[in-house]
Amino acid sequence: MNLYRTAAVVTLFSAAEHCLGFLYRIILSRTIGSEGLGVYQAAYTVFAVFLTISASGLPVTLSRVISRHRARGARHREQAAVTGAVLITLAFSVPITVLLFLFREQFSGVFADPRCADLFYILLAGLACTSVYSVIRGSFWGNKRFFAYSFIELVEEMIRIGVGITLLLFVTTGIFGANLAAIAVLISYLCSFAIALVYFFLKGGKFRSPRGELRPLLSSALPVTAMRTSSSLLSSLISVLFPLRLQAAGYTASRAMSEYGVVYGMVMPVMAIPCAFISSIALVLVPELSENFYRGKKEQVSSLVERALNATLLISCALIPFYLVCGSDVGILLYSNAESGQMLSSCALLLLPMGVTMISSSMLNSLGCEKHTLGVFLAGSAAMLACTFFLPQFLGAGALLAGMACDSCITALLSLLLLRKKTGKLRSGKHLLKLLAALAPVAVLGFLVHALLVQYLSYFPALALTMLVMLGGEAAMLSVFRLIDLKALFTRFFGKKRKKIAAQS
Repeated sequence: MNLYRTAAVVTLFSAAEHCLGFLYRIILSRTIGSEGLGVYQAAYTVFAVFLTISASGLPVTLSRVISRHRARGARHREQAAVTGAVLITLAFSVPITVLLFLFREQFSGVFADPRCADLFYILLAGLACTSVYSVIRGSFWGNKRFFAYSFIELVEEMIRIGVGITLLLFVTTGIFGANLAAIAVLISYLCSFAIALVYFFLKGGKFRSPRGELRPLLSSALPVTAMRTSSSLLSSLISVLFPLRLQAAGYTASRAMSEYGVVYGMVMPVMAIPCAFISSIALVLVPELSENFYRGKKEQVSSLVERALNATLLISCALIPFYLVCGSDVGILLYSNAESGQMLSSCALLLLPMGVTMISSSMLNSLGCEKHTLGVFLAGSAAMLACTFFLPQFLGAGALLAGMACDSCITALLSLLLLRKKTGKLRSGKHLLKLLAALAPVAVLGFLVHALLVQYLSYFPALALTMLVMLGGEAAMLSVFRLIDLKALFTRFFGKKRKKIAAQS
C-alpha cells in the first residue's frame, strides 16, 4: 500500500511538471514560431548528447548500487558510491566543456543552421552543474527520497518557465527568441544544482573515498550511457539529416526546419503525456525491484513486474481513444496548427508500444540487463534511421512518425521477450485484451458524438463535451470489465471525507 501512495505522490509532482513544461512549449510555439522551435530543439538535441555522455547512465546505476548496499546494511559504501559517481561525471563533463569552447569555431560547423550554435553554447555552460545534479538526484532515488527527487525537478521546471517567459516578454533587444529560452534553461540548471546540493548535505550526505566503487559504477553505467548516448546521437543526427532529406525532396530550408519543429516541438510533447505517469511508476519501482532482486525474492520481483506492466497498459490504452478522436482538434487548440493535430490523431496507437518500451527498459536496467537493453535499442534505432533517410520523399514529415512507429514496436517486443526470459513469466496479455475490448467501443462512441456535436455547437464546446462523454464511457466500460473498481475508489475517497467531518463534529 505504501508503494501505491508513494507512486501517487510522485505522479502528482510528475504530472504538474509535465503540465507546466507542456504549457511552456505552447508559449514557445506561439512566441518563437515553429521555425524557432525547430532551431531550439535541434541545438538541444546536440547538447543532450554531451549531457548523456557525462551523466545519463550514472543515476540509474547509482540507484541500483545504493539499493544493493542498503540490502546489506553498508551505509559507508553508499556514500563512497555517491562520491565515485560525482567524480566520474566531473571527469567527463569538465573536459568536454573546455574542449568544446576551445574549438568552438570548428565544432559550430556540425549545425545545419548557424543559429543553433549560439544556443548550444549557452546550454553548454551548465553541463558540469546539471551532470552533478543528476548524480545527486540518483542518490535520492536509491535512498527512496522520492519527494525531494520530484520536488526539485518541479522547482527546476518552474524556474525555467518563469525566467523564460520573463525574458521573452520583457527583453526587447534583437536577441533571437530561442536564445532567450536557452538562457532560461541555463539558469534553471544552476538553481536546481544548488538546491539539490544543499538538501544532500542537510540530510546527512557525505563524500567518502570512492575506493572499490569506481570500477563497478563504470562497468554498470557504461552500457546505459552507451544506449542513451546513442539515442541522443540519433536525435542529433535526425535533427540534421531530416531537414536535409526534406530539402532533397523539394522543401525549402525554412519549411524543412518548420516541419521538424512541428514533429519534435509540438507532436512529441503531447505524445509524451503518458510518460508523466509511467515515469512515476518506474521511479518508485526501480529501487524496490532492485532490492528484492538482490535479496533473491523471485516471487516479489515477478509480482512487481506484472503490476507495473498492467498499470502501464491501462494508462496507455485509456488515452488512445482521446488521441484518436480529439487529436486533430487538440493540435489546433494548443498550437493553432492543423498539421500537428492530424499527426497526433494518426499516431495515437503509438502510445501503447512507447509506454511498454519505457517501463520495460527501466525494469530491465534495474535487474542488471544493461547490455541487453543496449542491443534492443540499437535494433529499434536502425529502423528509425532507415525510415528517416528513405521515406521523406514519399511521406514528408510523416517519415519521422513512421520511424517512431517502427522503433517503438521493435523495442517494445524485444524488451518484453527479455523481461519474460529474466522473470520466467509474463501474464499481462489477458489484461491487454480486456483493455482493448473495453476501450474500442469508447473510441467509436467518441467519433459519433463528436460528429454530431460539431453540427450544432462551436469548436471548443463540442470538443469539451466529447471528451466528457468519452471519460464517462471509459469509466463505465473499465468498471464493467473489472479493470478498475469505481465503488472502492468512491468509498475510499468519500468515506474518508465523511469520517473526517464526523470526527470534527
